[in-house]
Amino acid sequence: MRIHLALLSARSILYAALITLLLSPLVLAAQPPVSPATSLTGDAFSWVDRDTGHRVMRLTAEPESEGLYFNENAFTSGGTQMIYTVSRNFYALDMTTYKSRKLESDPITCLVVGKLTPTVYFMKVNDNGLYAMDVNSGQVRKLADLPANTTISALNADETLIAGTYVEGQKPTFGVNMNLKESSRRATMMDERLAAHLPMVLFTFNLKTAEIMTVLHSTDWLSHVQFSPKDPTLLMYCHEGLWWKVDRVWTVHTDGSHNELIHKRTMNGEIAGHEFWDADGVTIWYDLQVPRGQNFYLASYNTDTGARKWYSVERDAWSIHYNATPDDKLFCGDGGDYAQVAKSKNGQWIELFSPRESPVPTEIDQTGLTQSGFFVTQHLVNMAKQDYKLEPNVRFSPDHKLVIFSSNILGPSFVFAVEV
Repeated sequence: MRIHLALLSARSILYAALITLLLSPLVLAAQPPVSPATSLTGDAFSWVDRDTGHRVMRLTAEPESEGLYFNENAFTSGGTQMIYTVSRNFYALDMTTYKSRKLESDPITCLVVGKLTPTVYFMKVNDNGLYAMDVNSGQVRKLADLPANTTISALNADETLIAGTYVEGQKPTFGVNMNLKESSRRATMMDERLAAHLPMVLFTFNLKTAEIMTVLHSTDWLSHVQFSPKDPTLLMYCHEGLWWKVDRVWTVHTDGSHNELIHKRTMNGEIAGHEFWDADGVTIWYDLQVPRGQNFYLASYNTDTGARKWYSVERDAWSIHYNATPDDKLFCGDGGDYAQVAKSKNGQWIELFSPRESPVPTEIDQTGLTQSGFFVTQHLVNMAKQDYKLEPNVRFSPDHKLVIFSSNILGPSFVFAVEV
């Protein structure tokens, strides 16, 4: 009888422990492929990815929180605070304590973050005003009213100019055929927008004088405006549209001079895009496929010398977005599911890439030709549960020890980091 009661008692304890485990919010949040979670400071917690051995951290506590777009600066001066968004509001995360603060309660449409000063510049929904907030004090100033349909996109290296675009006149809307798959709806919308040839302006706003200067007038679809992180007068922008229909990557100076195409397509179906600046301020990196969906590269172009380099990427390592450490010794990527262009069967990973140079003959000078290399790939995070309708938008932390990304692997979206 004692043995029987002891078994019942042990079984009850086991059942109670299992129920507690199953109902724990932390465990419910940390679904496979993760190991048990450990609390950190603030609202963060971490675990070790059992498939990669790398420690992963959930940095944000707010469901539907997301990091900024992969080519946008997210960190204030000194890299001490990271700006992220939650449902059209923006927050600041202390990168030491992992405590966050809500900074703006009015819904926003776009923002850019200063690297030299703790300032976020932003625009609000249904408001043409340009605003600046001191992240430390929370003080907000209205700087100017900008033209209708404006999107601000970039802040230059000395924080004197903001760049953006606007559509001249009334901005039309484009119908959405809900009978089509989402990817087809997006492609149709982009095709209609490209064909519309709406008059657009690429402009700069002077933060000292409040002067608006036109850089370019165009009926091409202009987007993805980015300042060089070193040259305050050099802009990169793209001709948006379905990538196999446009020569996408361009640069121009803020006075409108030297409007130059960076990559000219030479093959039917060739695509180049998701461009971003290297930390050196002269090198541009971009996803290159020759042709689309078949051969994959992360390519670079040096705007000073014209030198080109192509690093080949295996199909399952191809990523929607890439980023690099300032010394270009490491790159990261956010992978992609089978619905993406690479049709990867095992592509849902946060990746770490180590570049290698290809051996080439040395008996003649070949420095004027495109240099080749390849990536050695290491998985950082298993993203099998990721719905890639949310793009992870990878970036390195300021100390280069973490890869930061957005993910819905726990259900709602949060901002995560993984140790390199």
